[in-house]
Amino acid sequence: MSVGEPIPMFDYRPGHEAIEADLLAAIVGVLRSGTLILGPCVREFERAFTAFLNEPGEAVGVGNGTDAIAVALKSLEIGQGDEVIVPPNTAIPTVSAIRSAGATPAFCDIDPTTCLIDLERIESHITQHTKAIVPVHLYGNALPMAPLLAIAARHGLRVVEDCAQSCGTRWQGQQTGTFGDIGCFSFYPTKNLGACGDGGMCFTRDGNLAESMRRIRAYGCGTTYVAQQEGINSRLDELQAAILSVKLPHLPAALDRRRAIAARYDEYIGGASSRVRTSTHTEHSFHLYVILVERREELIASLKAEGIGFGVHYPVPIHRMPAYQFLGFAEGDFPKSEWAAKRVLSLPCYPGLSDAAIERVAAAIRRHAS
Repeated sequence: MSVGEPIPMFDYRPGHEAIEADLLAAIVGVLRSGTLILGPCVREFERAFTAFLNEPGEAVGVGNGTDAIAVALKSLEIGQGDEVIVPPNTAIPTVSAIRSAGATPAFCDIDPTTCLIDLERIESHITQHTKAIVPVHLYGNALPMAPLLAIAARHGLRVVEDCAQSCGTRWQGQQTGTFGDIGCFSFYPTKNLGACGDGGMCFTRDGNLAESMRRIRAYGCGTTYVAQQEGINSRLDELQAAILSVKLPHLPAALDRRRAIAARYDEYIGGASSRVRTSTHTEHSFHLYVILVERREELIASLKAEGIGFGVHYPVPIHRMPAYQFLGFAEGDFPKSEWAAKRVLSLPCYPGLSDAAIERVAAAIRRHAS
């Protein structure tokens, strides 16, 4: 079989080429401004991102998505001795952020059809030490938030949404990141809204929390030289804010393209593979298009042979990683997460992906299933 041009798992270049002049102008503007950190570009992007979310509140730019969760938890005074409920099939940064805040992750297994935390299991993990829940809107899917908020209200828990993969996703018409106490976003280059480097954002409706997070991101000082609370160094810089401000108006079209790609995969692959199910009342953003496959290593070998990129998000649940063995969990403790980890496979899904490339990828999947 002849192999065509390589199809990468992700490529930001086609999207940047279309707006290159605007990106370069924004970068030059920052370089000529005399301000590189926490200046007008950051403030303008915070305002624009709040407008994009279309809910009353305030956005606080931070250095990256991991810090967004850590800053959020710190602003809620969650730390040493506190437990935070989280699924074990998330990216490492979700848990490293909890640990950075000083808290302990309390894992809760998932619904294997959506790969999202199992709402029916959460209450069994709540203890006297539980202070928060971090729902992860994985792959661009959305956890149904009304039942989660009801659980949190019954037990007096805070909710910090991990929206690293769900920027632009809606549940019942409302953007993820606007339901809980704080929503946390990542602008890593591969994300739905990607910077040219690292960047992150916290969103809250609570003005006091917003002010606390502004202090925490700058050593606990905010705009003074006197620390009012313990903080860290995590600031969204002017260059990335300027770049993100250029890209933000193009995000709706990029999300439409992601959804169109997913629809084509659904059509072309059909019953040949099982896509991770979209949760009810969700307008999925398809940060990732993820299928559940048997004989995954065989399919991976075929994709490699045909020059087709792929991803495995994620091959090892966090409770099985060496760094987190101190938490005391063992194989079999979260069987649904372990089951999914052996089967998930992400296909190329980004706005610059051509229709011809989609057909090639789908054909490879169909051959594997036949």
